[in-house]
Amino acid sequence: MFLKNLLLLLAISFIVKVNAQQTIHITCVDSVSHQPINNATISLNNKSIQATNSKGLASFNIDNGIHEISISTIGYFAKTISIQIPTNNISIEILLVPEQKNLEDVIVVSSTRNNQSIENAPIKVEVLGKEEMTEESSNKPGNIASILGDVSGIQIQQSSATSGNANVRIQGLDGRYTQILKDGLPLFDGFSGGFGILSIPPLDLKQIELIKGSASTLFGGGAIGGLINIISKKPISTPENTIILNQTTLKETNINAFFSKKHKRFGYTMFSGFTNQEPVDVNNDGFSDVSKNKGIVFHPRLFFYINPNTTITTSYTATIEDRNGGDMFVLDNKANATHQFFEQNKTNRHSFELIFEQKLNNGKKFEIKSSLSSFNRSIITNTNYFRGNQINYYSEASLFIPHHKNSTVLGVNFLGDEFKKDITSNSIPLTNFSNKTFGFFAQQTFNIHKNTILDLGFRNDYHTTYGNFILPRVALFHRFDEHWASRAGIGFGYKTPNALVPQNTDYKIENIQPISTSISAEKSIGYNAEINYKVHWDEVDELFINLAYFQTNIQNPIIASEDINGKVSFSNASKSIVTSGFDVYAKAILDEWELYIGYTYTNAIRKYLNQNQFIPLTPKHRIAFTLVKEFEPNFRLGFEGSFNGSQFKNDGTITPSYFFAAAMIEYKINKKISVVLNGENLFDYKQSNIEPLFTGTVSNPSFQPLWAPIDGRIINLSIKLKW
Repeated sequence: MFLKNLLLLLAISFIVKVNAQQTIHITCVDSVSHQPINNATISLNNKSIQATNSKGLASFNIDNGIHEISISTIGYFAKTISIQIPTNNISIEILLVPEQKNLEDVIVVSSTRNNQSIENAPIKVEVLGKEEMTEESSNKPGNIASILGDVSGIQIQQSSATSGNANVRIQGLDGRYTQILKDGLPLFDGFSGGFGILSIPPLDLKQIELIKGSASTLFGGGAIGGLINIISKKPISTPENTIILNQTTLKETNINAFFSKKHKRFGYTMFSGFTNQEPVDVNNDGFSDVSKNKGIVFHPRLFFYINPNTTITTSYTATIEDRNGGDMFVLDNKANATHQFFEQNKTNRHSFELIFEQKLNNGKKFEIKSSLSSFNRSIITNTNYFRGNQINYYSEASLFIPHHKNSTVLGVNFLGDEFKKDITSNSIPLTNFSNKTFGFFAQQTFNIHKNTILDLGFRNDYHTTYGNFILPRVALFHRFDEHWASRAGIGFGYKTPNALVPQNTDYKIENIQPISTSISAEKSIGYNAEINYKVHWDEVDELFINLAYFQTNIQNPIIASEDINGKVSFSNASKSIVTSGFDVYAKAILDEWELYIGYTYTNAIRKYLNQNQFIPLTPKHRIAFTLVKEFEPNFRLGFEGSFNGSQFKNDGTITPSYFFAAAMIEYKINKKISVVLNGENLFDYKQSNIEPLFTGTVSNPSFQPLWAPIDGRIINLSIKLKW
């Protein structure tokens, strides 16, 4: 009887104890991006009890009474709330304010694959965000080449005076070593890499993510020099409707429109753009320095929200352009026996994308991506005709698995391309070819300590022609205190041979020879180490400084050789290409002025040469800066500039250094209408001021490699309508 009463008493005590407690669910969210914050420390009455998971969630039991709950994590201002138990509000959302609201926002980037914030990611990612895209859509609405060139360590090099084609070079390496993605999908490589960045308008973009240095472990071969991931906008519940009209002094007209809206089960974005560029002979040498161009871009995206955890996105992009450059007599329909030279490029790019996203239990995420792209290009000159097509296809399945403090990414992918020339192009020596690659990748992120994060990455790619490639990567991030942090990493990469990848100079298509079967793939190893410092004086003024060292070693580099007849053939060099240097930049907000300034030192050499080992057209010293201030309530003023140090040309001669300057002013008439006046190359520096752009005769010109602007000063006026 005594034992029975004792058990009854214990049971009653347990029930009373349980009733004296309540389970509370805390969700920690970034106040700017509204993304969940992982690994935030939850303290109860000044005692740490647990950390939030990948969904920003923490759940715990709490006794009756009044309690203080504190939430803190690196990069955010801590927050404390009082709560009285019992309460009906058992689920509480806490908004944490980033310490660096403007400089190092806690932006989650897709290029790291593991939902890390940009500030604490072991792999350094620089982001040109929504504000930069909004500004660039008025300043240079036609494409993103200009804004990429404003970033330290990145060089936009025009490779043809006739067509205006350009490629992106990172840390001194040729454009073929830069991988360009659109929403994580590879659409711009080989033949389809032509005119890539020149056909992407900024109004359609949410942000651009940049990785300088090897990123092949994450996204496969090709990202030896770096990665540019162009992220399209997604719809939000508030409708966005924008039209931009632009006119330049160089006879370019742009009309761009963007519309978006998110409903409960359905959302859409739609971009359409039109460009008309008349040919201009800036230096009066009889040849166009700005080619004639008519182009349209159409990019609708549809979003289906099947349920809160399932989203399907479909997308179609059409880019159609007709570029024509050369002798102004020909372009003005006045061709004669002497004036005959021209080059016309007609391009059609059609891309289809499908993305399936499924959120699973405990923060897991499963994703399938697939794309199919067709790129047609016709090259018509006064002596030759060529037409070719490249099909690109890509499929990927990946799984993100968060743990208490760590996370895992697993994935497989299949990609390929097929190049075919038209039967009317039989006089062109290039033959049809294809590439197929099967890949597996994995990445493990360890939160070793609240201030130390380690990424271990691995990729195995199998190419059906060039064999197996194993690509490990290690990256480490450590924060010493609230001001100082560091990163270091090492990664491997590769690039398979392709006769049509972007070169520093566009070779004539009729002179390019097929890739020999004896050529092997290029392999690389890249190193990076950096330290950064941040400080803020109040809620406005702040400073961020980053100093990074880089080195890339490319073995078996594939080099192009041109014989006396102009034929271009490819071979593996016996020794490596090595680029190294350091990149330092600072971001600051001082008295409402936003400043960015960066300096890059690059030492790029070709060890396979006995002398003149320099990589041509690569400045050792480069400085870029931007300075912007918004004057309430209607004006915005901005300046930007760059200093480009001397460069070696192919013949060993040295170019002079030069300074490029630009300025803009925006006036907001009201909330719906704004006007922007923008000036580029204000000092009117041109390569033709130093040397002629062509040699030979008018009938058979030979154009110089380009190391400076050739289009001179440009003024544009744009009107933005938004509702």
